[in-house]
Amino acid sequence: MSDDQQPPRSGPPGRPQPSGDGRPFPPRAPFRPGAPRPGAPRPGAPRPGGRPPYAPGGRPPYGAGAGQRQWASRRAISAQIVGLLTAEQELIAGRRPVEEAFAARREAIRLLVVPQRRGALQEMVLHATALRIPIVEVEGALIGQLAGFDGHQGVALVVTRRAEASPEDLLARALARGEDPFLVALDGVEDPQNFGSLIRSAEAVGVHGIIIASRGAAPLSPAAIKASAGAVEHLLVARVDDLAETLTGFRLRGIRVVGAEAEAAQAYREANLRGPVCLVIGSEGHGLSPAVRRRVDLFVRIPMAGRVASLNAAVAGSVLLFEVAGQRPAPAARAVPAGDLAPVAPPRTEGAEAEVEVAPATDPLPPAAG
Repeated sequence: MSDDQQPPRSGPPGRPQPSGDGRPFPPRAPFRPGAPRPGAPRPGAPRPGGRPPYAPGGRPPYGAGAGQRQWASRRAISAQIVGLLTAEQELIAGRRPVEEAFAARREAIRLLVVPQRRGALQEMVLHATALRIPIVEVEGALIGQLAGFDGHQGVALVVTRRAEASPEDLLARALARGEDPFLVALDGVEDPQNFGSLIRSAEAVGVHGIIIASRGAAPLSPAAIKASAGAVEHLLVARVDDLAETLTGFRLRGIRVVGAEAEAAQAYREANLRGPVCLVIGSEGHGLSPAVRRRVDLFVRIPMAGRVASLNAAVAGSVLLFEVAGQRPAPAARAVPAGDLAPVAPPRTEGAEAEVEVAPATDPLPPAAG
């Protein structure tokens, strides 16, 4: 077959093919940076549907342009975060948690305030001014990104990261108060709301401390601190590598380990929960892990008359906590030991003027879709 009789060569699928006479495609025009795409409207030209034209050098007010502005706003907020919170610091967000942090005399670095909420937070701002704590006005979106939630009420406190506690510290607090140890161990509680609610109930009934595992448990995040309403400032939290081994150590010291189980033979109100007790609360979905179950001395159940099969971890744990507290001797009036921090009322400062630092403004984040 001669060259003139050869069939045309096939190209990639979906691409226009050369004509039957074998003539090649015309060469493409060289790319010029800044040149408009073929068919794209020129700046200032009328747009279909009567929409206003693009301004020369401008960008569309919706769609890709809005996405670019959102990304730019997030980058600007992230740049501010670098200077507001370091790895050696932690954030306490929400009005009540910040008040409790002041009462617990936490070492504060700076107070973050949303200007629109300044009037409702004036007493807190004056208290920070009296303590010579720098006040920084920021946007609510920035506090929300720092804290990980939006219910911060326009205020947050940057403090030095809390010191790590150990199980020995929890037992020492019980000894200093002259009380039988009353402890809580959380086995895989992952929801920060449940974690914070359990901290709040535990502090209310006089628990000496909470033990959580280093892995598979909710961290002591700003969301958990907010859910605890600041109760964590008055309660020790110890993180251990092996929760089952820690429970074994408690049993050797005469501390009974009590766990909740739906099929337990004894109801919680029928059980003897007096004396040294460590109450174990299992995870929201799977309950107690096998290793922890083998360390439990007494299982109790919470009778339920409704159709719901179980309670969540925070509610079930709170029910058992108050039952244990009800069976213990009423706490006598005691002086505050050196290890406990007494709440202090914020001083009222008349005529104090706060020195306010204003963080660079950024575009507010658009509301999340859905």
